[in-house]
Amino acid sequence: MRIIIAGAGDVGFHLAKLLAYEEQDIILIDMDGARLRQASSNLDVGTIKGSSTSYSVLEEADVANADLLIAVTSSEETNITTTIIGKHLGAKKTIARIQNVEYLLNKEKLNLQDLGIDEIISPESLAAKEIKRLLKEIALTDTFDFDEGRLSLVGVTVDENSKLKNKTLIEAAHLNPNQNFVTVAILRDSQTIIPHGDNKFIEGDHAYFIAQPNGINTVLELSGKRKQEIKNIMILGGSKVGFHAAKRLSRKFNVKLIERDREKCHELADQLKDVMVICGDGRDVDLLQEEAIEEMDAFIAVTGNSETNIISCLVAKNNNVKKTISLVENIDYIHLSQNIGVDTMINKKLIAANFIFRYIRKGDVISLTSIHGVDAEILEFIVKAGSKITTREIKELDFPKGAIIGGVVRNGVGYTTMGDFQFRPKDRAVVLCRPECIHVVEEFFK
Repeated sequence: MRIIIAGAGDVGFHLAKLLAYEEQDIILIDMDGARLRQASSNLDVGTIKGSSTSYSVLEEADVANADLLIAVTSSEETNITTTIIGKHLGAKKTIARIQNVEYLLNKEKLNLQDLGIDEIISPESLAAKEIKRLLKEIALTDTFDFDEGRLSLVGVTVDENSKLKNKTLIEAAHLNPNQNFVTVAILRDSQTIIPHGDNKFIEGDHAYFIAQPNGINTVLELSGKRKQEIKNIMILGGSKVGFHAAKRLSRKFNVKLIERDREKCHELADQLKDVMVICGDGRDVDLLQEEAIEEMDAFIAVTGNSETNIISCLVAKNNNVKKTISLVENIDYIHLSQNIGVDTMINKKLIAANFIFRYIRKGDVISLTSIHGVDAEILEFIVKAGSKITTREIKELDFPKGAIIGGVVRNGVGYTTMGDFQFRPKDRAVVLCRPECIHVVEEFFK
């Protein structure tokens, strides 16, 4: 595929990095020469300095032969203009990053495809959706359902109370006689481990499993955690992410939102009828305690300042809040959550880049998700008749070491898969793999 990305900021750079593993023909366009130099020195991509709304720049990028034009600059107007012009110059498909969520809500009425925009994405709206997903179960650091929950990806922290601590995967398997979960990744000191039998769980690890429905309780029990209901949530920051998160969460939970801008508070109170909006500085520990932070089940910090978000989450943790989520601008901060005590750090630009990557990957892959801070992707395939994956048992397939098969949904029932498992046509397979292995893994399912 020939892919043109307008905007070499965090979204464009991370997306180009994911696509570079695929050996796609990628062109990055940006006005900032320093950004382009960083991209070309780190990635196998072509670069063009200039405005993506310029006819001559798009022509130089050979937009007429582009399979995909993705506009992810920080300017909504630039992105919309770029995709409209690019489409009219011959780009087969276009994606624009937007900030005004009214476009998302009125997609059908606006007939954006007639204008030349095939898909629009809002990092703020995607981040709010991600927050809702992360709040599914307090004890889990991450969770994602496949095929309506017939299999699930779950993440837990290995702490001093965990029965998994200092056990190898083989020893842990003896603690799970029903074989209702499989370990697929361990995140340790910012390093992603695709584990095999002799790998050991150590205290402080973030461990990730593919589990059958009854396996989630087994994972919680072995990790020394218990299921807990979420009722009360506090959100710090009336940003776009805070607004959308409050709107989504208030349908199910009791939500308090703290914002220090008085005018913004009045606007939020008018728009969020089911949310208690409090005007005040969320960095003020006395205010948080006045608002009964110790009674909160979850605390979500989404102000425009990463440091404020992280510190306020630590204050919440210190007041026995069970689940904390912090929005951070710097992608490198995400790995720190493991070491400093914030349950999950999210970056809206990274979420947006991963969403676009999933959109591009659609085809043989029926779903794809990323785990925060983990250098791997989770893919779901429908097994085709005659594909290589059906020819032998898993242990005889020479499957890449950078990938692991976590489970299968067969005839509507989820199973974890061991070495003696053999796939059949129409099975739905769940695989975790490093980005550089995706291409190799796909060959097994073609």
